[in-house]
Amino acid sequence: MRFRWDWLRPVVSAPYVPTIGPVHPSVLTEDLFTDTLIAARTDQWFLHYDKDIRWSDSKDEAVLLEDIVHRPGETLIPTLSRRGAGMVKVHLYSIEPDSAFTATGLAQKLAAEHGVGKARTVRFLGPESSGGHGTRIQLQDFRATVRPAPDGPVRRFDEWPAGVRGSFSDFAEEMAADGFAFLYGQMQAGKVGPVLTAVLGRRVAGAIGPMEIRPDAIGTPQLMPQYFGVLPEHRGAGLGRLLWRAAMHWGQANGAAYQLLQTEVGGPSDRLCRSEGLTSLGFTYWQAA
Repeated sequence: MRFRWDWLRPVVSAPYVPTIGPVHPSVLTEDLFTDTLIAARTDQWFLHYDKDIRWSDSKDEAVLLEDIVHRPGETLIPTLSRRGAGMVKVHLYSIEPDSAFTATGLAQKLAAEHGVGKARTVRFLGPESSGGHGTRIQLQDFRATVRPAPDGPVRRFDEWPAGVRGSFSDFAEEMAADGFAFLYGQMQAGKVGPVLTAVLGRRVAGAIGPMEIRPDAIGTPQLMPQYFGVLPEHRGAGLGRLLWRAAMHWGQANGAAYQLLQTEVGGPSDRLCRSEGLTSLGFTYWQAA
């Protein structure tokens, strides 16, 4: 099948594509949605602009082609992931009042059929919404804002003395829930770009990375999402803002046109990005089905 843009575009309130995630509004077309269908037919094949291509040899989420609902005013796109206990997600693009009920029923049905442990619906709100919960999609446009290098104890990991670098293992262990144990393994294997680190007392207190730029669907250079965190005992003192500004400076200085971020509404990263003047593109929120 191929999506009809005259059916789909009026109900896409946030620039989010199933299995791909947030995209820049300038590349939001029917082709991106259709690309996910092509990828689903190729045994977990990655699209060349998929951000997850950095972390795995195969894509673990694919669109369930035969179960798509696509009609004027309503499009439901279900996906299946086999990671862990497995999950079915039904992405709901609709203006129909009963669509949430329909999406929940479809998610439950497909989870049972595929024998997975979780079922969710994913819904979207436009940037004009108050966005009281869920995840905010934010845009940092490097062509519109100058991001100077900040002053402070932030450098590339490989620029610190050996003793300081050695403390990253303790930092990564304490911040494992934020993905840093995985990232540290990738760093040790030489598989990722630079990681910016903040150091206090000759020990790593915070980090953001890897710093990598890849082309989006139309070839525009995009700064990719990073792992970002500060040790609990050092939070609230501006270290996170310092790291974030250093990362934005790196992205701009190395030729990125923009970065897309997803932040939990009302959370620390969300408050930071809002205070730094990023543009809200809309919201996603999920519910267990």
